[in-house]
Amino acid sequence: MTQIGFYHLTRTSVTEALPKLLARTLASGQKAAVWCASKPMLDDLDKTLWKVTTPTWLPHGREGIACPDLQPIWLSMGEDAPNEARFLFLLENRSFPDLAAFERVFDLFDGHDEEAVAAARIRWSAAKAAGHELTYWRQEEKGWKRAR
Repeated sequence: MTQIGFYHLTRTSVTEALPKLLARTLASGQKAAVWCASKPMLDDLDKTLWKVTTPTWLPHGREGIACPDLQPIWLSMGEDAPNEARFLFLLENRSFPDLAAFERVFDLFDGHDEEAVAAARIRWSAAKAAGHELTYWRQEEKGWKRAR
């Protein structure tokens, strides 16, 4: 079954938290797909990731570029991973019915948005019922702390 981590954002925005998680993904030799629900988020992430230099530069691509299969990080509003990513990052309350298609899923949600928290609880329950291995990560002053 897929390992699914729920990342409860309480101290930073997704554009601040995601680069560190993506850097760890690339450092582990994995590729990532990042699925957004809105074009503004996709555009913001695209710009943000090009500017990141710490902890590392984060090369990435999105629809319309040449050789999407060569991109270490793929940004999308769809349900695609042309780079054959095994790690999936879900943003803006995205869900995906076939989580088993990925080795790991990172579900990042805004802890200051009650609707986002409620939606994450529903996704948690569905993933648990499907038999996936779940973890809950709470944002701390410095990094993440596993709470379950």
